[in-house]
Amino acid sequence: MDYLGVTVAVKSKQFAVRIIKFSKFLNEEKREYIISKQIFRSGTSIGANVRESKNAQSDIDFIHKLSIALKEADETAYWLELLFESDIIDKIEYDSLNNDLKEIIAMLTSTIKTMKNKIKK
Repeated sequence: MDYLGVTVAVKSKQFAVRIIKFSKFLNEEKREYIISKQIFRSGTSIGANVRESKNAQSDIDFIHKLSIALKEADETAYWLELLFESDIIDKIEYDSLNNDLKEIIAMLTSTIKTMKNKIKK
């Protein structure tokens, strides 16, 4: 069931690598350990679920796996907002990660919508 374009798979993996490095920065430079673990988990889970969707057993399973990736992306956005609003990260750091995340969310939303429409036909 590989309906994904290469873009969302590549983008979500690149984002996961950024999140790993970002979590390391939060730990080492900001001494922030709790949210760092949360954003590490949710931010890397996006790409893992996108990857897992490549082996979906049906269109519905495919949608389900991408929906989990979308939920993880939304959770990651929440942690980013908390880090920014509590002045742990600055606007440049926030905007850089958040812009990538918005792009991934848009791609996931579009793919899920397209697949749901395909199933209805």
